[in-house]
Amino acid sequence: MDPLALLHSRRPDGPLPGPLYGTPEAHAADLAGIWTQEWLLAAPSAALAEPGAYVTMQVGPYPVLAIRGRDGVARAFHNVCRHRGSRLCGEASGRTGRVVCPYHRWAYDLDGRLLWAKDMGEGFDRAGHGLLPVHCREGGGLVWVCLAAEAPDLAPLLAATARYAAPHRMEEMKVAHVSTIVERCDWKLTLENNRECYHCGANHPSLCRTFDEDPELVGSEDAEAAPAGRAHVERCEAAGLPSRYLLGPQGQWRLVRIPLVPGAVSYTLDGDAAVRGGIPGMPFPDAGTLLLFHYPNSWNHFLSDHTLHFRVLPRGPGETEVTTWWLVHRDAREGEDYDLGRLTEVWEATNAEDRHVVEETQRGVASPAFRPGPYSVRQEGGVRQFVDWYAGAMLRHAGGPRRLAAE
Repeated sequence: MDPLALLHSRRPDGPLPGPLYGTPEAHAADLAGIWTQEWLLAAPSAALAEPGAYVTMQVGPYPVLAIRGRDGVARAFHNVCRHRGSRLCGEASGRTGRVVCPYHRWAYDLDGRLLWAKDMGEGFDRAGHGLLPVHCREGGGLVWVCLAAEAPDLAPLLAATARYAAPHRMEEMKVAHVSTIVERCDWKLTLENNRECYHCGANHPSLCRTFDEDPELVGSEDAEAAPAGRAHVERCEAAGLPSRYLLGPQGQWRLVRIPLVPGAVSYTLDGDAAVRGGIPGMPFPDAGTLLLFHYPNSWNHFLSDHTLHFRVLPRGPGETEVTTWWLVHRDAREGEDYDLGRLTEVWEATNAEDRHVVEETQRGVASPAFRPGPYSVRQEGGVRQFVDWYAGAMLRHAGGPRRLAAE
């Protein structure tokens, strides 16, 4: 099975053939054409709040470490010791004063410099054995990494996110909760599922109490096509909340602020705020949700009282990891200003429901009998837009092998 040949044979604007989901060949092609070439969300900045705070991620065969330096700069490195190759940080997140290899205790500073290596001899060049860097950029409260030797231009996304997310005071947010689940499906099914709400009414009873299913709000087209969306955008813009639909180059990312259902201010079962007092400075509590997606691995919701950030990583053929961060303002006190169960229950349930949906879909698309049907013009524009981006990116990168930063 040749994934690129299947992409070349795909009908324009059409769905992907079944063998591109969950097979070893498709997984290898995706790693080479997407995951080692594009910018990836590592974590919200709040996860790296202090010097020495770090998160780790596995991108195919590449373990990656993102860490906050003593100078306040977020950096990323290959999470591999320069001595005998042991993985340095084995936890998903943590905080350290220096990065110490658990094998032979080589010690690195937070900027990647090798500080100490025992018994390496008088001629050993310590300066030549620092951690290998990975591209890392930060903006709008999010930290991004890229494994390619020459990273694509991220400046438009950083500028747009910084402007749209500014009212949410991302620099003042803290992590209230993190969860990680593993979905037994191809990562593309996870993204496709996120890009439509055709399935929401049948599968997400908790989310649908507050999230508006109108496809003119949540699809790939401008949310102002819906009267409610247009009125919401105009009201928010007038109050100083950037909200208008903004699509990035080649459709890789999008920002737009949409309303929740009438009367709802947050993702809770009763629609009331999940965090008392909300985010300071927000002009009104019913600001809806600012939506940001960035392909291939993230979607985000910025509400008036908290924010949500989702990171997707392929763990192998037919296996995908989804990590969710819930952020609240740093002054919010658990047990007084918010209850953790109430804050997280809607999206904990939604994530579990989505896992069931995509795992059942993976079982179906793996059947030799699967023949993809047409997309719903009204409901699945976002799926079509994602698939078009994926196919285009894969074919663009197929012009020749691109070096990685580690090479």
